[in-house]
Amino acid sequence: MNPVAEGLREAVRLIVGRDPELLRITALSLRVSAAATLIAAGAGIPLGWLVATRRFPGRWLVESVLRTLLAFPTVVVGLLCYSLLRRDGPLGPLDLLFTPSAMVIGQTILALPIAAAFSAAAVRGVDRRARETALTLGATAGQAARAVLREGGPALAAAAAAAFGRVFAEVGVSMMLGGNIRFYTRNITTAIALETGRGEFALATALGMILLAVAFAVNAAMRVAERRGADA
Repeated sequence: MNPVAEGLREAVRLIVGRDPELLRITALSLRVSAAATLIAAGAGIPLGWLVATRRFPGRWLVESVLRTLLAFPTVVVGLLCYSLLRRDGPLGPLDLLFTPSAMVIGQTILALPIAAAFSAAAVRGVDRRARETALTLGATAGQAARAVLREGGPALAAAAAAAFGRVFAEVGVSMMLGGNIRFYTRNITTAIALETGRGEFALATALGMILLAVAFAVNAAMRVAERRGADA
């Protein structure tokens, strides 16, 4: 039988049969990337709102840094975090290197500029009258800000989805900070790299199919959010 066809057949068998290792690897990827996205969105959305609505010294520098970080190579982020987390590094006593927590830290750094930059664009796209109307009706500055964020809700959801998609498919940070330890820090992308190198194409193909399925779901969610924003 053709090796490619055989690999696909075996991959489908693993997915349908809910292979324990396949499920464990997938669950870790989802858990780590979801945690990183939530943290990045929690910090990035307020930062994006601040950049989009406030004038302050150095705002251009903040925007320039965010745009630069959008294309920051994952291996460079991994290297910087590794330097901080290794045993003789500043954060070495925390003993976080080669743990899921270290992977979350690295992925958060990758996701934060995406969440902030996309959020700033979303807030700028909201009609200025939304905030002015809220203030006119007696809302406080905080309540007016929440009104703007609600108005840009679909675009902000798309920003979070983009951040998740960025970190879910990355491999450099996960490999360098997680160490690809079986049953502990091995996620989808690092497992694909390992299994392909070992010639175990069935598991690698199954994981690749799951990765593509999640990527498709994230992009579909982004499109839905964008359409809702356009129709609002």
